[in-house]
Amino acid sequence: MRLSTQRLLTSVFLFVASFSLHAELRIAVFDADVTPPIGAPLCNGSITPVKKIEAPLSARGIVILGSGKPIVLCAFDWVGIGNAAHDEYCTALAKAAGTTADRVTVHTLHQHDAPAADYSTEELLKTIGLGGSMFDPAFAQKAIINVAHAVKESLKHTKPVTHVGLGQGKVEKVASNRRILGDNGRVKIVRYSSSRNPAAIAAPEGVIDPMVKLIAFWNGDKPVAGLTHYATHPQSYYGRGGVNPDFPGMARSIMGEEIPEAMHVHFAGAGGNVGAGKYNNGSPELRPILAKRLAAGMRTAWKNQEKFKVSSKDIGWEYEPVSLPVRKTISEESRLPLYNNPKERATTRRFAARDLVFLRRTKAGHKINLNCLRVAKARILYMPGELFVEYQLGAQKMAPNLFVAMAAYGQYSPGYIGDRISYTQGGYETGRVSRVDPSVEDILNSAMKNLLD
Repeated sequence: MRLSTQRLLTSVFLFVASFSLHAELRIAVFDADVTPPIGAPLCNGSITPVKKIEAPLSARGIVILGSGKPIVLCAFDWVGIGNAAHDEYCTALAKAAGTTADRVTVHTLHQHDAPAADYSTEELLKTIGLGGSMFDPAFAQKAIINVAHAVKESLKHTKPVTHVGLGQGKVEKVASNRRILGDNGRVKIVRYSSSRNPAAIAAPEGVIDPMVKLIAFWNGDKPVAGLTHYATHPQSYYGRGGVNPDFPGMARSIMGEEIPEAMHVHFAGAGGNVGAGKYNNGSPELRPILAKRLAAGMRTAWKNQEKFKVSSKDIGWEYEPVSLPVRKTISEESRLPLYNNPKERATTRRFAARDLVFLRRTKAGHKINLNCLRVAKARILYMPGELFVEYQLGAQKMAPNLFVAMAAYGQYSPGYIGDRISYTQGGYETGRVSRVDPSVEDILNSAMKNLLD
């Protein structure tokens, strides 16, 4: 009798818990202006500061409600948000949405005519007279307050979700791999986001993911929001002081004009080693052309989407904290002389400070969350850093029966994250500036598999 009573009580508890966790599925959409002021540093202080605003920058996303605590997905038109700034942004948006920081993911699209935020590095730079040279701290703080306010206000205007649409479309003549290998297996040419090198232009596209992937939320026959994901660096040209969201932002706007009733949120996929260099010579005329090509892929994904009826039970959120291995060449002994030397260039000292912060935070036990959103048979992985496209393609192979999309450029602190073999190939990304060790591949692959399972 006692055992039966316990079973009955357990069943009642599970029923009540399930009822409370799975309410009506709803989403809220938000969009906040995060355009920096004239004179503010851009791209971590490495290029010309803001001279003019060519187009405003946006921080936009959705809040998913009805499946446990709210889930917040947010994408900034910024170059990167790292270290304590990323932690604080997630916390601020969690508070605004009435959830916890581990159910928030904040990403950037990585445009270069755009600001950054990194409070940890700013603290180090202030001690050597370079405070405010990497980004504008006052503006960064004001920006997250504005985004948090937009999130909070969005909860007053939630909409039911009855269906989800999954679609993909091929993007033609935009992406190409940045790393062109020679006969010795090492990088012979780094094909950056723009190129006029005939050999770089003639070389094959290389390893890319040509598909833009769409997850759309519907209220009956009315679209509420569409999340798109595409893996490439987003630069057409930059460095002239004109703030703009570059061709991904333009493509997003094109979709907004064509389907104005939906909020369009774009995420940069794992494009750390991918850019437009084969198809882009850096001339201003090519920016709208690249935008139209990306928008064409988005449009195809929208037209081809397959709709499924969903409820809150079809939504899930998982996260796995990981400690990324610091590259062995990064140490206090190697970076402090660069950081402390006033004769070094400011860009060199800033980069040394960022290395020191990543090293010290990792040694202190800081971990980075990898996140995964489940929407019916779709899985969206939310990843850190400038991730190589091989991780995106690998995740798709791990779950061939699922619809797998990826957003990179989350926690920006690791910088470039290559696969193991790339660290033997040289080149800019893993040969010079990556902050992680080649063993990072094993750690990320294991975590992705756990999340997809």
